[in-house]
Amino acid sequence: MYPTDHIREYTQRSLDNLGVSRIDLLQFHVWEDRWATEERWQEAITQLKREGLVDGVGISVNRWEPTNCMAALDTGLIDVIQAIYNIFDQAPEDDLFLRAQRDDIGIIARVPFDEGSLTGTLTADSTWPPEDWRNTYFGPENLLPSVERAERLAADLPDGMTMPELALRFILHHSAVSTVIPGMRRLAHVRANMAVSDRTPLEEKQLTRLRDHRWDRTPTWWSQ
Repeated sequence: MYPTDHIREYTQRSLDNLGVSRIDLLQFHVWEDRWATEERWQEAITQLKREGLVDGVGISVNRWEPTNCMAALDTGLIDVIQAIYNIFDQAPEDDLFLRAQRDDIGIIARVPFDEGSLTGTLTADSTWPPEDWRNTYFGPENLLPSVERAERLAADLPDGMTMPELALRFILHHSAVSTVIPGMRRLAHVRANMAVSDRTPLEEKQLTRLRDHRWDRTPTWWSQ
């Protein structure tokens, strides 16, 4: 849980580092809903909002646990949820998005490319430096299934469209989604990803086909 003093200290650090007098969105990461009834974080963010230091507050939901925030939403103190949502991970549509739209909660969709598998660039022989975190995510239990599913998805790729574009357009089709945060290392990727928001919505028949690529995972090899 986040102690009151910790929240205030790091909020002030962020304000100083950013050189601003107010933070538009203060995000709590690695949330657990068992903390929802704790008064310390509730009092801290209520006071920060009252003082005008923070405008909105969000929480980041753990991997494959999109409903691990419903109790927090019940407090009325949460303005935004950051959740994993992509062509493979469609579970947020089941309950979280409905609740978010009902209560006017923003949705930040993270991991839109499933850590790289939805870019279509991985192969069964892909390797990374020893210290690279992808060695954990794409271990023996996940690399080959991810590549195989990406290959099947590629068969449904519309003419003239790249895998990253399809991945982003799938996410943006849903009216509950406020924004997407793809990782980008090259300027060309930044330009390509930003251009996607100007594209027309996917056709319903395309969305129907993409629904078939849903992958409900219950992994033991990755906890967050």
